[in-house]
Amino acid sequence: MSTGTQTVTGTFVWHDHMSGDSPAAQGFYSKLFGWSYTPFETDQGEYPMITTNGQQHGGFGPAHMGAPPHWIGHVLVDDADAAGARAESAGGQVLAAMDIPEVGRFAVIKDPQGAVISAFAPQGEAQVPEGAFVWDELHTSDIEAAKTFYPAVFGWTLNEMDMGEMGTYVLFQAGGVDRAGAMQQMANDPSPPHWLTYLGTDDVDATTAKAKDLGGQVYMDPMDIPNIGRFSIAADPTGAAFGIYKPAS
Repeated sequence: MSTGTQTVTGTFVWHDHMSGDSPAAQGFYSKLFGWSYTPFETDQGEYPMITTNGQQHGGFGPAHMGAPPHWIGHVLVDDADAAGARAESAGGQVLAAMDIPEVGRFAVIKDPQGAVISAFAPQGEAQVPEGAFVWDELHTSDIEAAKTFYPAVFGWTLNEMDMGEMGTYVLFQAGGVDRAGAMQQMANDPSPPHWLTYLGTDDVDATTAKAKDLGGQVYMDPMDIPNIGRFSIAADPTGAAFGIYKPAS
């Protein structure tokens, strides 16, 4: 993980893909988005870091404790253990906490509804890479609980948008900037509460079609959100879900 640039606490600074078949996932995203990978040696073995636009954005590792394939976002905090303690005080659970030598410490947190996120405290200052991961969105069974839990853990403030038939969309903010979103799951959504990571593209329709051609599954076809952008939702061949997004010009 890169260091050296001042960032704002509460920002997503890294994303990890966790599955039982990292090579398959790496091949899929390399073909879909043109990513390359830089090896980083750890005491657990080689960790492939996503490299694009001259920056490192995240990496690939094994899923643990029977977790299904997924993406997990890491949020910048001053103290990972303190963030974990705040999560537990607010009804959440710390699933794991770990040091990465010369990089920092993270705590994997499960909120009271079951969605999983990570708090990351770097050694030194963390860089916020841009261009690959463009948004993170909580889909929860209890939006009111989320509006209490996440500000308690990360210090996020709230802004709410009326999305008409889609209900209220919650924006989590840090430093006066939107950092993530949250929404109440639809009654017919069979998935458990989760965080969804969005990957940026210049053409949502073409990228969505290519994802399917590469062996992925499309959960939601491309659609527009007026004045916001265009998006779709898919899953890679390992089963990890992700969003595809282009903001409105």
